[in-house]
Amino acid sequence: MSVLSPEPPSLNNSKYPQEIQSSIKKYEDFIADRLQPDLQQVLGLRDTIYNRMSEYLKLKTHIETIRKQGLEELETRVDLGSDFYVKAFVPDTTYIYVSVGFGFHLQMTLEEADTFIDDKVKHLEK
Repeated sequence: MSVLSPEPPSLNNSKYPQEIQSSIKKYEDFIADRLQPDLQQVLGLRDTIYNRMSEYLKLKTHIETIRKQGLEELETRVDLGSDFYVKAFVPDTTYIYVSVGFGFHLQMTLEEADTFIDDKVKHLEK
């Protein structure tokens, strides 16, 4: 029997007394009605956090590439949503805009962004 199975096993087994069958049914209902939805919610939140961390780490990789290659301008693709990308040209890589949450973006130097990303990832790991 899997804890995550959508259907509890049948309790119409005569080898269990009625009292035990009702207790088993009560616990199975609690698992199905309370714990499984809570687990799905927590897993969804975990996935959201992992996705955010992934985006910040990708940005950190891009920042390192800009530094290593000494890029002063950059041609890239920007995701507009739903995997729809457009070309973008960045004439000056001195500053970048970083999403800090709640729809806000801050202009930062590459060093400031690097520090912010490190702090943000540490916070998300908690």
